[in-house]
Amino acid sequence: MNDIQDLQPEGQLPPKTCSVDRLVTKESEVSKVLDGLKTATRRNGRYADVGEIMDLQGQRFEITKVYRQSLGELTDEHARQEGYANVDAYRDSILAMHPGMPWLPHMKVWVHEFRKVSE
Repeated sequence: MNDIQDLQPEGQLPPKTCSVDRLVTKESEVSKVLDGLKTATRRNGRYADVGEIMDLQGQRFEITKVYRQSLGELTDEHARQEGYANVDAYRDSILAMHPGMPWLPHMKVWVHEFRKVSE
């Protein structure tokens, strides 16, 4: 699943393109995370390192995995991690958020998986 070609020397990830506090910002997506329905998010850039903490409305979530994936590799299970019933529902939502964006199977995105931190 991980694309070794996207790793830098010695297995290092390339520099982040944004910060973890920008990873999940849309209110409907934040609600999914808080309700336990969303445990991953995909972005064009890399927003977090493994072990970083994302704070959403006072609740903390630890980034557990960061890797590259092509849109063509998405399965219904991946869509459920995003809080959607299946790939079609996830794709339709993404395309509605980004009018004019093509959905290309070879297009690569960064996957950020996370879990709630027990207090």
